[in-house]
Amino acid sequence: MNDFDKLFQQFPTLKVAVIGDVMLDTYWWGKVDRISPEAPVPVVVLKDKEYRIGGAGNVALNTAALKAETTLFSVTGADDDAETLIGLLQDNQIDTKYIVKSTERITTNKIRIISRNQQMMRLDSEVTKNISPEDEELLISNFSSFVKRYQPHVAIFEDYNKGVLTETLIERLITICKANDMVTTVDPKRKNFFSYKTVDIFKPNLKEVKEGLNLLTDEVSEASLKNIHSELHNILSHKISLITLSEKGVYFQKGNFSKIIPTHMRNIADVSGAGDTVIAVASLVYAATKDIELAAQMANIAGGLVCEEVGTAAIDPDKLRGECKQLLKD
Repeated sequence: MNDFDKLFQQFPTLKVAVIGDVMLDTYWWGKVDRISPEAPVPVVVLKDKEYRIGGAGNVALNTAALKAETTLFSVTGADDDAETLIGLLQDNQIDTKYIVKSTERITTNKIRIISRNQQMMRLDSEVTKNISPEDEELLISNFSSFVKRYQPHVAIFEDYNKGVLTETLIERLITICKANDMVTTVDPKRKNFFSYKTVDIFKPNLKEVKEGLNLLTDEVSEASLKNIHSELHNILSHKISLITLSEKGVYFQKGNFSKIIPTHMRNIADVSGAGDTVIAVASLVYAATKDIELAAQMANIAGGLVCEEVGTAAIDPDKLRGECKQLLKD
């Protein structure tokens, strides 16, 4: 029987590095009463603004919420949005001293204009080209120094295709992790989908897998997912596939051991950031226990819990522990 109290007490002893694309999520809340006389668009009267942590920052927010010692590695612009984002990260006990501020980029900011709980428009301010070789080298140097000094337990690669995770950076950071016996996990995107060779946990969603492998089938069965794992393993030589299946739950395979874990019934409000929570929880649990089935089960529960919140939200550790005790009794 799993002792979840003991497991949650282990999380503060873990040191976590999160590497990837960070962003600022901005919410403008307002009221719509009329259509503009200038164009056939609604006039939103702004009532409030809210700033949240997005992208790889949301993964870090989740690991920090579970009390793990969390350090973030990324590249932002040298701008006001970076200051706002870094302030939010520090407010949530996330170490930001290794973040590179680049004068060649702007900080990714996704502005959502919302009225009556509906998104009226989204404005994206970003640069998506690869970071410069100079910033790449600085990020690698920062990571190497961090690993030598702090000997972290797990590195989480969170890719949003914004240019921070280049092929060179991925390869060199994984090499550093392997040399220092760190668990490596990744939430990939299509651009660098097959760059994460030899990682411990490769966590795409089913749509990303089908796009990456050019699959046309809609079948979701253990047999079809075993074939997917086999194809991925032939390319990546990774240890574990952890594939999220949306409303159908999650699938994992390690060697010949595989299982589909069905989702639990939820009142879904917003799926934003659920993948961030899944990779964060799975990474911590696996780093603490090396039990991929338990990691997948807990990550599945955590992903469902955050879907009950509007917008990106960090997992509530008390809720997660309570649900794990209730749903994973055996």
